[in-house]
Amino acid sequence: MLNDFTAQIIQEFRANAGRVGGPFDGARLLLLTTTGARSGRPHTAVLGYYPDSADRVLIVGSAGGGPKHPDWYHNLVANPRVTVETGVFTYEAEASVLRDVERDEIFARLVEADPGWDDYQSRTTRTIPVVALTHVAGGPPNGSSFGEALRNIHDNFRRELALVRKEAASAGPKLGAQLRINCLTLCQGLHYHHTAESKGLFPSLLEQHPDLAPTIAALQADHDKIALLLDDLQQLVSAPDPSTLLPQIDTLIDQLNHHLDEEEAKLIPLM
Repeated sequence: MLNDFTAQIIQEFRANAGRVGGPFDGARLLLLTTTGARSGRPHTAVLGYYPDSADRVLIVGSAGGGPKHPDWYHNLVANPRVTVETGVFTYEAEASVLRDVERDEIFARLVEADPGWDDYQSRTTRTIPVVALTHVAGGPPNGSSFGEALRNIHDNFRRELALVRKEAASAGPKLGAQLRINCLTLCQGLHYHHTAESKGLFPSLLEQHPDLAPTIAALQADHDKIALLLDDLQQLVSAPDPSTLLPQIDTLIDQLNHHLDEEEAKLIPLM
C-alpha cells in the first residue's frame, strides 16, 4: 500500500507530465508499475533512472542501503513485464536484472555519476541490484490533444537539456561515462523527434494549410541547424577536456529553445 508521500508524488507526476517539485525537482524520475509477486495486483513505485540507450533505461534497487531488496524488485523478478511512465510516454517494458561483470561495470559507472550509490552499498551486505528496463511496446505520447502532447515532448527535452547542462558544469576535470551516455541519448532523442516532425507532422500540416509553407520552411531550416549542433555535441562528448562541451550545450539550449517556442506558437493553435 502506498504511503501518503509516495501517493502525492505519483499524483503530481501524472498531473504535470512528469514534473514534480520539492526534493525531486529536476530529477530524472519514472513511475514503475509491477505485478505483485504474491498478490497479482499492480503496484506503482517512483524511481530515479539513468539513460542507457535509445530503448533502455537503468534503475537501482538500493532501498536506501537497507538489508532487503525493495518490493518492486521482487515483483519484477517474478513478472518481468512492467509498465513505465515517463510523464510524456507510457509503455510496456521487459525488466532484466544485470548480473556479474555487466552489473559491476554499470554500477561503477553509476557510482561515478552519483557517489551516493557507493554509500548505500557500503551499508548493506547484499549486492544492490541494477535493473535494465527495455522498451517493448507503447502508444502515442500522453496528452489530451496533439498540441498538448507536442508541448509535453518539448518540455521534456527542455528539462533533460537543462539537467545535462548542470551535470556538465559540475563534471570536474573529466567527463564521466554516464554523462557521455546522457548526452548521446539526448542527441539521439532529438534527432528521432525532428525526423518524425520533418517526415510526418510538417507534411500533414502543409497539406491542410498550404499557407504555412514559409513557416514550415523556417522550422525545417532550424532542424537542419540543430542537427549540425547535435553532430558537434556528439563529437565533443569524446573529447578529453569537458570545458569544450559546456559552450556547445549552451548554444544548443539557446537555439533549441528558440525553435521550440516558435514551433509551439505557430503550430499548436492549428493542432
